[in-house]
Amino acid sequence: MLWLSEILLQNHDLDSFDALVAVLENHARNGEIFFRMDVKPPFSDTPDNWEERLEAVFSTTRNIP
Repeated sequence: MLWLSEILLQNHDLDSFDALVAVLENHARNGEIFFRMDVKPPFSDTPDNWEERLEAVFSTTRNIP
């Protein structure tokens, strides 16, 4: 199980929502199956619909062979 808080702790150098999306895509491509959002990303560019956007990125990316 991949938790958003784990991503943020392991990648403390992230500085934007887009950078977070890139890391999440990488995890999805590398075989992660489950993703949970337990914290809100702390970036100034985090959109209001951040949960939907992260779920969509993870779900569509992990289906790519």
